[in-house]
Amino acid sequence: QLQLVESGGGLVQAGGSLRLSCAASGRTFSRYAMGWFRQAPGKEREFAAYINWSGSRTYYADSVKDRFTISRDNGKNMVYLQMNSLKPEDTAVYYCAQQKLPWQISTAHDMSASAYEYWGQGTQVTVSS
Repeated sequence: QLQLVESGGGLVQAGGSLRLSCAASGRTFSRYAMGWFRQAPGKEREFAAYINWSGSRTYYADSVKDRFTISRDNGKNMVYLQMNSLKPEDTAVYYCAQQKLPWQISTAHDMSASAYEYWGQGTQVTVSS
């Protein structure tokens, strides 16, 4: 059974930085693309960042591009989200997710929650103004 566990959330002032981590266990991590999504109160879950199985390709939502960086360490079964220049509108619960099928070619569908089968429990990020 796959498990995804996020950590690293917290309270930060606007302009600050946080690094989220997601630890995966239960199947061969290096075969699967990973994503970070977020959900603010009263809003739908939205895509933030994607990284393919090898780490060679990444996508970002326009709202986080040039501020957030997704990375992975396949040797440690970890995926990260470095968040810089945080804004109050970045306040949300952040979820990491793993796609169902291995070694998939990257497409625009990777930015949709429906491309992901497994989800972590989420970590709260709060950015104060």
